[in-house]
Amino acid sequence: MDRRDLLKYSFSGLTATALMGSGLREAYLEKIEKVGFKLTSKANDEDYWKLVKSEFTMHEGLYYFNNASLGPCPKLVVDATNEFRALLDGFPSRYMWGGWQDEKEAVRQKVADMFSADKEEIALIHNTTEGMNIMAHSMELGPGDEVILADHEHPSGTVPWVHWQEIRGFKIVRPKLPILPQSKEEIVEVYRKAITPKTKVISMVHGTNTNGMILPVKEVSQMAHERGILVGVDAAQTAGTFEIDLHDLECDFYAGSAHKFMFAPKGTGILYAKKDSQKYLKPLIVSRAHFRDPSIRRLENYNTRNYPEMLGMGTAVDYYNLIGGEKREARLRELKAYFRGQIESDDRFKLKTPGANDLSCAIQNVEVVGKKATDVKKVLFDQFMIDCRPISGFDINGIRISLSVFTTKADVDYLVESLKSV
Repeated sequence: MDRRDLLKYSFSGLTATALMGSGLREAYLEKIEKVGFKLTSKANDEDYWKLVKSEFTMHEGLYYFNNASLGPCPKLVVDATNEFRALLDGFPSRYMWGGWQDEKEAVRQKVADMFSADKEEIALIHNTTEGMNIMAHSMELGPGDEVILADHEHPSGTVPWVHWQEIRGFKIVRPKLPILPQSKEEIVEVYRKAITPKTKVISMVHGTNTNGMILPVKEVSQMAHERGILVGVDAAQTAGTFEIDLHDLECDFYAGSAHKFMFAPKGTGILYAKKDSQKYLKPLIVSRAHFRDPSIRRLENYNTRNYPEMLGMGTAVDYYNLIGGEKREARLRELKAYFRGQIESDDRFKLKTPGANDLSCAIQNVEVVGKKATDVKKVLFDQFMIDCRPISGFDINGIRISLSVFTTKADVDYLVESLKSV
């Protein structure tokens, strides 16, 4: 089996409109049509996931478990982005202003479909940080108003609120989340107790940067809306890991980075704003189209921008569809169970991430008992070429492990044996 087998298997069942829009589409379809046999392996067969891994060009010898910081692009996305870049350099003014209008809207539709949203609810931005800045910048709050930010919020999702607090004088409430909750309701209760008659906004992560804990966005949103409170979500660590229906989550705003688990070019992201809530948002940057475009596109109107990367994000969504959201999610949960199963009964380790599937997915955190997380990280990299992230705060003192579709069970075995050596 080779790369063509992977593509043939992945393309099966997809309609032509779901594929990439550039010349790569025809080239890959031609390759697939020439393959005279079918992939017989099951969807969860390790050979299939080895083929998936072959689509990523990693540094030689590197074991990459740091996708929650930054993800790689598969070859398909690299090739497509380079093709778009060559087109732009060949005829700059044509493609920067108008030549790619249809392609840009096709990317918006692909993203909307991936998250079960309407394309008129999707802005194509640079990253989660930009989305969180739009939210904090837009809210007309003042003295006497309160914003809830739990203690596990990412700094880049917290600083925008702190910045505007200093200017506008509203209060930030910081409830403490449990590290190992037993149920979603335990987390919902934290937010319930933090709400007062002065609460105007809840800003929350979908998945924590610290230990990969998934927060119950839907339940918190329902509770907040009963009280007239807006809910904004930082989705940097969840977009691309499991299937997400934004309408079902019921939040008002949802910002995510496409360059992590979505494998898009660096500096690409999305901002969802529910139609009824878009009236609250104001752009960070205004340019010539500001007064004539009242749609959500006003939030991405930078005049000149890096379109090859944006269009490459569309190809990343194509790649997401090649494997399929359901299959990707099932694989990540399988790897999670496989990893946890090898260490949870070993008293040398303490898992710092809840195990229930509704409370965690691709990100796991493990403490090596008696060792500082920073020291463990250094040994893992220096001696075993394993890239991961140490988390020292929140009484975690653990190594954050990011599992991905290019992670094989052999990679997990190597990680576990290395941890045991440490």
